Amino acid sequence: MSSAAPRTADQDHLWSVDEHLEDILATVRPLEPIELQLLDAQGCVLVEDVTVPVSLPPFDNSSMDGYAVRVADVTGASEEFPAVLDVVGDVAAGQAELLQVGPGQAARIMTGAPLPPGAEAVVPVEWTDGGLGEGPVSGMRARSLAPEGAEGHVHVYRPAEARAHVRAQGSDVRAGDRALDAGTVLGPPQIALLAAIGRGTVRVRPRPRVVVMSTGSELVQPDEGLGTGQIYDSNSFALTAAARDAGAIAYRVGAVADDAETLRATIEDQLVRADLVVTTGGVSVGAYDVVKEALSSVGDAEEPGSGIDFRKLAMQPGKPQGFGSIGPDHTPLLALPGNPVSSYVSFELFVRPAIRALMGLADVHRPRTRATLTADKALTSPKGRRQFLRGTYADGSVSPVGGAGSHLVAALAHADALIVVPEDVESVEPGTEVEVVLLG
Repeated sequence: MSSAAPRTADQDHLWSVDEHLEDILATVRPLEPIELQLLDAQGCVLVEDVTVPVSLPPFDNSSMDGYAVRVADVTGASEEFPAVLDVVGDVAAGQAELLQVGPGQAARIMTGAPLPPGAEAVVPVEWTDGGLGEGPVSGMRARSLAPEGAEGHVHVYRPAEARAHVRAQGSDVRAGDRALDAGTVLGPPQIALLAAIGRGTVRVRPRPRVVVMSTGSELVQPDEGLGTGQIYDSNSFALTAAARDAGAIAYRVGAVADDAETLRATIEDQLVRADLVVTTGGVSVGAYDVVKEALSSVGDAEEPGSGIDFRKLAMQPGKPQGFGSIGPDHTPLLALPGNPVSSYVSFELFVRPAIRALMGLADVHRPRTRATLTADKALTSPKGRRQFLRGTYADGSVSPVGGAGSHLVAALAHADALIVVPEDVESVEPGTEVEVVLLG
């Protein structure tokens, strides 16, 4: 995969959210297309239009279990004066040799079976005596239980119009029609259609492989005991799940301790399976912010075009960010802050669009809308920062959840939207219309 080099700026430059995102999307390139088997292509994006080679259904067929008949032979049929027809045999789904239905004849037919020559309609078995001579029946007896049902006579108690209960050839799609457009994400219905028209493989952009790792000597894996000063690693789980939700194949790497050499070696080991690397933690200005220490030197003469640029963004939460590429293939890397909310908000704003861009999607962003703020008091926001507050959205209204703290995981778990407060706004009164990012 090739990617352009990210822009760099001096350390004192305060990037806007839009500038940072623009830089990411200008750098990340869609993955090269490959041919995949249908089930392997689930979640991938088509790179070419798919044309129907054969009509669906490919032949006229019955939509009911019943009898294939000529319309004239059942005209005026009733329970008092049923039409009595000779049964010439069975027509089953997949049957190659078809019976001929002539005047005064009927063929027992199964759902999906081809309409035999001479037949013009299908009468459901419930409109007949099933060939048993005992009045209307509720279903068709299996041939193995009643072989006589495929011959002899059948009484038909209702008339049928031409083409009744017949699915016409090409009534779904016709040969030459466009089945799917390039850019379509392949879900179960699309894969069903591809299989139905005989396509066993399809050309797509593969799902991006995203490696997620968190940093911090204080991090402990869930189910392990906590020692003094330790916390559970939630970021790597949240971001791996978020990457999968965005459409990626995501790999979670266990938390890496605060050691620059260990971190760099771990990242380099993961590049073999990564189209994108995401780290969380260690990007601020502390003495133990090892991501900056480990990756600031990346991009030497041996790897021209590589390098990680660490930035300050005019946003809250998520001011410290890192972006660039690493390794011989210039694999994009996004370094996110370590606070859980900062990390997740940064993922939604920057990593998710990068994943969607790698997939080759035209629209990489979460949907946005306008909503009326419902709150007990005004929301405050620092001047010059674009703030993203957690919220719940319903019926055109949005309510904040929790406070502005970047460590409030419980509030994040109850949010389904982000409330956007622009850089030039310091207070938002209840009843004000605000921009909302819908998280799905």
